[in-house]
Amino acid sequence: AAKLAARDQELASAKGDAKELQRRLDGATAEDAQLRKELESLGKNADKLLQEKGLLSSALEEAKARLEELRRAQAAADARAALFRQLALKLQKMIDAGELQIVLREGRMVLRLANDVLFDTAKTDIKPAGMTALKQIAGVLKTISERRYQVAGHTDSVPIHTPRFPSNWELSNGRAVEVVHFLVKEGMRPELLSAAGYGEFDPVNPNTDDAARQRNRRIEITLQPNIDELVAVPGTK
Repeated sequence: AAKLAARDQELASAKGDAKELQRRLDGATAEDAQLRKELESLGKNADKLLQEKGLLSSALEEAKARLEELRRAQAAADARAALFRQLALKLQKMIDAGELQIVLREGRMVLRLANDVLFDTAKTDIKPAGMTALKQIAGVLKTISERRYQVAGHTDSVPIHTPRFPSNWELSNGRAVEVVHFLVKEGMRPELLSAAGYGEFDPVNPNTDDAARQRNRRIEITLQPNIDELVAVPGTK
């Protein structure tokens, strides 16, 4: 009987220990589940933070690149404005005398001379007054290093039909070439010059009367932009 009582006591104690172990196991399992949940949440938050950091870093780099482009564009614009003022100052006498205009057209600086100063009607021979004007211009343009120029001839809308000039294209191009040759003779570098003839197809105003047609008959010397001035500004075409 004593042995049975002792055995029952041992069984009861073992059952109690088992219940305690099960309780602890259940607690550990619940704690593990909670820890896993917290770790998963932290992991997601960490991934989200890393992703947001990457997006922010990318946006910051894009903003820096855009700012740099804008700074370069502003520097190029400042350089063009300074050059414009420099040319206007050096050629002020011709501007005041009405022999020359300096204008900005399609973002480019243009020296504009009336054909009536340079040429007689339907001719490509440069007149003495035109030679004087071109000599002054060549003297100034030679001081600007490594700048390319396009010399363009323009006519009014009155057609021309001669063996030498079947249309205004030939006349305008012939005049532009004559001006280029003259500028080279005055010391300008030929590799920096080009010639073009636009005929009547690039007027500065409609050919509605004699005064308008006179303004359209012209030679334009356009300062071509350097590569560092061709800056693509974000958000512009």
